[in-house]
Amino acid sequence: MSLDFGRRTIVLRPVARVPVRPLVVCAVLVLAALATAVLALGTGEVDIPPVDVLKALAGQGSGAYHLVVVEWRLPRVLLALILGAALGIAGAIFQALTRNPLGSPDVIGFNTGAVTGVLVTTVAVGTGYYVTAAGALVGGLLTAAAVYLFAYRRGVQGFRLIIVGIAIGAVLTSVNQWFIMRADLTVALAVSIWGQGTLNNAAWRSVGPVAVVLGVLAVVLVAMGPRLSLLEMGEDAAAALGVRVERARLAYLVIGVALTAAVAAAAGPISFVSLAAPQLARRLTGTPGVAMAPAAAMGALLLIVSDWLALHAFAPTQLPVGVVTVAVGGAYFAWLLLRQGRKQ
Repeated sequence: MSLDFGRRTIVLRPVARVPVRPLVVCAVLVLAALATAVLALGTGEVDIPPVDVLKALAGQGSGAYHLVVVEWRLPRVLLALILGAALGIAGAIFQALTRNPLGSPDVIGFNTGAVTGVLVTTVAVGTGYYVTAAGALVGGLLTAAAVYLFAYRRGVQGFRLIIVGIAIGAVLTSVNQWFIMRADLTVALAVSIWGQGTLNNAAWRSVGPVAVVLGVLAVVLVAMGPRLSLLEMGEDAAAALGVRVERARLAYLVIGVALTAAVAAAAGPISFVSLAAPQLARRLTGTPGVAMAPAAAMGALLLIVSDWLALHAFAPTQLPVGVVTVAVGGAYFAWLLLRQGRKQ
């Protein structure tokens, strides 16, 4: 017997039924992100036609174009795509866990905790990519543990998790400001720029580690199966279907924090992409829950577009990409609050 839910689907026998609309939306979002990437690779102080950009990527064309496209611009574009996808997935995880569209790492305070970890390691140890990555990961995980423990009352309710996260994030923001005020002027300036979220210092040395982390975590998420969708249905329903609720929630929490920390280590705390991407993808796909693949594609598109605007909107001045995402995400956040208020 087969059930018809009123949507066109593709049956991948013998194991899966894939709705057509999410597949189409994912394909369109990926193509839009790739088209924007080609545009970003070809625009700047040296404008390069799209055909020559593609030739340079294929190892053909002039050496000058290859230098500009592959050596100078490609690391930044790849980081924007990879980090945007990571933020989209992290936002999808936290919004599913909290069952709330406001559930995202930057709202709950995990981004702020990652910044605190980086500031502590910078003062105590020094700078460096791996030191920064370790500080961001430890800071994010400790913040997540604190939020989880304070929010735990015979289980964790999504709304309580958000409120506790906002409170702890506010405290950590004050701690971060204290660290910046006590730091050396050069370090304070660098940390302030990094704290906005920026890809201005993107290099090939950052692309590999971030891609590996995202790839490993993506494999883990696939291996965990549909547990996140079951958790989004509610604890009782998930438990009735055989999910060990607290263990699964902790696993997804660690994965989400790891994605957030990887982004913070590479580019600083980029805000609002993880908030907006899953919800925008959900509205486009028409799915009842938060889907990770569309959220990842939407996150990649949002960040590559935002970074292109950060580079060229006020050229020759280069803005941190976080300034653009905050402006765009702030407008979306205000719209979301108004929409939620009208439903009350």
